[in-house]
Amino acid sequence: MAHESVPSIPYVVIGAGAMGLATTWQLARWGHAVIALEQFDRGHTRGASHGATRNFNNAYGEDHYLDLLADARAGWDDLARATGEPLLRLHGLVTHGDDTLVAQVHDALAARGERAQVLSAAEATRRWAGMRFAGDVLLTEDAGVVWAEAALHALETAARREGADVRFGHAVVDVAEDGDGVTVTVDARGERYRLRADTLIVTAGAWTTRLLPAGFPLPRLTVTEESPAHFAPFPGFDAWPSFNHFLGGSGGSAGHAPHPGQTYGMPTPGEGIKVGFHHVGPVVDPDDRPFRPEPALARALEGYVREWFPGLDPGPATPISCTYTSTDSEDFVLDRRGRIVVGAGFSGHGFKFTPAVGGVLARLALDDTERAAAPFRLDR
Repeated sequence: MAHESVPSIPYVVIGAGAMGLATTWQLARWGHAVIALEQFDRGHTRGASHGATRNFNNAYGEDHYLDLLADARAGWDDLARATGEPLLRLHGLVTHGDDTLVAQVHDALAARGERAQVLSAAEATRRWAGMRFAGDVLLTEDAGVVWAEAALHALETAARREGADVRFGHAVVDVAEDGDGVTVTVDARGERYRLRADTLIVTAGAWTTRLLPAGFPLPRLTVTEESPAHFAPFPGFDAWPSFNHFLGGSGGSAGHAPHPGQTYGMPTPGEGIKVGFHHVGPVVDPDDRPFRPEPALARALEGYVREWFPGLDPGPATPISCTYTSTDSEDFVLDRRGRIVVGAGFSGHGFKFTPAVGGVLARLALDDTERAAAPFRLDR
């Protein structure tokens, strides 16, 4: 039964994965009272934030992403200083398979004074003998990986130090907005209570659409189960960058037979080299998914590694299960309507931007006249 008194707080965040914790940290460090609610236990594997590593991939040609990336780099550095926990490993990133895209991204990065150089396929192979390359290869040295698991710990630690209240195992079962605020009904392992928020921030990943009130103008969000895997390097192959491979040439996302999509990957010390197809998995219900790769996709990934990675053992691999929650454009949703702020649709490429996304969402929550960059708005 709900408690008779309803505690009131300025800001409530639903979803304490990477984006929710980052938003909570930003609000708390700016001096605001905030509660973050997460339906699952700390360290769960049901969403999109678990695992040891994510690509810190700076190979973008669009200003709105490059601006966000610059803010994210500063945010990761701030968080590392605040917690004493190193969160980035900048061992470099290579992007290949689409010469037009390579040139576009090189020019965009060079115009901002970023380190970027174009290598021939032969030169790239001399540097990274465990990989094969097609066409021009863009090397961006100020890229690599985010230590994702460590980042979640650091975000929670920093948020709590600033006075935030982070609650795991607290599932939101109802959201009701009115002119004065938002009432949130929470189930905490069978016990229900309500909170009253001046402003609600929803960063609930695959559960976003279910949580928002009817009529909230979200774009379509599609939830898929993606299944990258860790592959073991053969002895003697020790140099590995992070990478993007646009198999389908210009536009790249569709891949080409027999490969179903573009690929990405990174070294994960102690686990191998992570390799995955981008956004090719089946549509799933986030509460009822198999947590295993489709056999045809697993075989396709093994075939891709066999063709393009002479330095990796193509099998057996260790599969990983995660979800993408994607917009049709693969651009994020960072916007506000009424007293509800939404961060959603990170489409498999959002983690690197986490501190910056938290900053955008916090500013949207603090000021109802604030706007994110145009591609991230609901009315785009």
